[in-house]
Amino acid sequence: MNKDSRREFFERLRAANPNPTTELDYTTPFELLIAVVLSAQATDVGVNKATAKLYAVANTPAAIHALGQAGLESYIQTIGLYRSKARHVIELCRILMEQHDGEVPQTREALEALPGVGRKTANVVLNTAFGQPTMAVDTHIFRVSNRTGLAPGKDVRAVEDKLVKVIPKEFLHDAHHWLILHGRYVCKARKPDCASCVVCDLCDFKGKAI
Repeated sequence: MNKDSRREFFERLRAANPNPTTELDYTTPFELLIAVVLSAQATDVGVNKATAKLYAVANTPAAIHALGQAGLESYIQTIGLYRSKARHVIELCRILMEQHDGEVPQTREALEALPGVGRKTANVVLNTAFGQPTMAVDTHIFRVSNRTGLAPGKDVRAVEDKLVKVIPKEFLHDAHHWLILHGRYVCKARKPDCASCVVCDLCDFKGKAI
């Protein structure tokens, strides 16, 4: 995909969805951080159901830490890998209180030092909570980037680096959400809905189902 096509690609996604955002429910950077940690190998819908109950009783590092691992598990046991996630979250809360005055840090290095937080999670928080132009490449973005020819790469880091390099700056802040939503609802893994795709004619995918 060339420069002009990439610009048109995002112009159309923006026209279709001018204000994209995450489908995880949150009201503070901390709530977002915990939701993203819990969302690994889980659906946003499932995470939202669990956090709605959790945040009603505990939505700060101190309050969640006070629940203890067993107490936290009782709220998130419907989420996959909930035991290991609970362990990570409890330790994460302790570190936030002891090292960051209970606040979510705004640097990648500090975020990635937290238990259960990898590069993708850090990128989501930096982008969504703090407005930084980061690109969190999940399976949807990886697929869309390779399938369409937008930013092909052999692994998620290669795709991330290329997306940050080739996406016009005016689109970079929202590109993460546009690409995830496009991959989740249109450019699906098994059966892409090419007939309703607003960027179908710009896409390099040879298996288009029109």
